[in-house]
Amino acid sequence: MAPGDTGSRARLVCFPHAGGSASAFVPFARLLAPVCEVLSVQYPGRQDRRLQEPVPDVGRLADALAEEVVRHVPEPYAFFGHSMGSVVAYETARRLQAGSAPAPVRLFLSGRGAPAAEPSPHDRLRTDDELLAAAARLGGTAPDLLDDSEVRDMVLPALRADYRALADYRWVPGPRLDVPFTVLVGDSDPVVTVAEAAAWEDFTASGTEFRVFTGGHFYLNDHIDAVGRTVTAALAAPGRQPAHAGSPSAGTGAWTGSSAAPGDVPSGQGGPWQ
Repeated sequence: MAPGDTGSRARLVCFPHAGGSASAFVPFARLLAPVCEVLSVQYPGRQDRRLQEPVPDVGRLADALAEEVVRHVPEPYAFFGHSMGSVVAYETARRLQAGSAPAPVRLFLSGRGAPAAEPSPHDRLRTDDELLAAAARLGGTAPDLLDDSEVRDMVLPALRADYRALADYRWVPGPRLDVPFTVLVGDSDPVVTVAEAAAWEDFTASGTEFRVFTGGHFYLNDHIDAVGRTVTAALAAPGRQPAHAGSPSAGTGAWTGSSAAPGDVPSGQGGPWQ
């Protein structure tokens, strides 16, 4: 389906983790293809946008992506963010709601605690050694790849920008989102506790479903089928009031464009969607 097409299928807009790229959601797109169209955000500074300057600011990313959603993503649509992507998805949805634009039918918030007044210590990584150690520890990149100097030189600019964005991010109080949440987390995530993830329920006025899976920060790589079933069930009934976050349930287990203002997220070859 081409960008801008209308149709009955829902769209799932996916927001990658820090240092991640749109291709992280390729397996997800294949799995969910019979149910919904998956559009994955490509942040500047990686893959087909590698020649563009990374954007070290969550707010600027959300500003640009909210504009793109309004212009190019037909309803109905939902957001799925993993790790840093959860924050960017949440802030993008806030901008859509504040601008009276059509809101997502649901936010899927994965591998991330709820926003707080101060950044988590895990977000305050400044040196390259700290960034590479975190990438290896969390499992988003194979450790042997990070031993390759060419790979390190390729991934570090995006990692630096993304962790700077997280370290500088401050939640600004405002209305709760009128969008239901599905919160997903691994029970042994080294940077996000189950309680921190459950705190997302305070940021929506429409109810929160909570799913805990076995595994670490990238639990979804091991439970992609179960996560897919969770997404499919939620999209099948987006208006229902889901289970309360206080009673967690144990889990079993493109198109690319950004038309931000000049100097923000650059447009050009390769845009934000894939």
